[in-house]
Amino acid sequence: MPSPQLSNIRDVYGGIAMAIGTLALVNIFALSNRSYIWTRVCKFCWPAIVIISAIRAIIMIVELHRYEWDIVWECENGGQEWGTVAEAGNPSTTTMPNTICDPGWQTLFNIFIVALIIDLIFQIYMMFLNWRFSKRLEHYNEMKGPYHGGFYNA
Repeated sequence: MPSPQLSNIRDVYGGIAMAIGTLALVNIFALSNRSYIWTRVCKFCWPAIVIISAIRAIIMIVELHRYEWDIVWECENGGQEWGTVAEAGNPSTTTMPNTICDPGWQTLFNIFIVALIIDLIFQIYMMFLNWRFSKRLEHYNEMKGPYHGGFYNA
């Protein structure tokens, strides 16, 4: 049975993930509709979300490293949940899948870190796309169209 503290931490992780997903959806709709207002909202929110997400990633890595021996113990004991004792009459009905245990702890840890870094890179790229599109909308009135020598203004 997970401790209440772990449950609260998972709720925070999930809340941050939901905020990232919601902002990404708003950003997609703002870019597809050329909405100046929603593009500005996203331009304001992305830096804070990226910083919060980076802090979340660091905390997730530290927490995963902190509970390394619990995960190793579960793998060595046939996937039995940490802290349950089958002899005490309360066997765990849920077990950890063998596919998680097969590659080894260090491989899983490295894959998790790489996945978090890729997630941050995608968020930074979305922030850049939003910033670039916002700048383009701000200077839209100064752009010249295809008429009056706009594209090939020499």
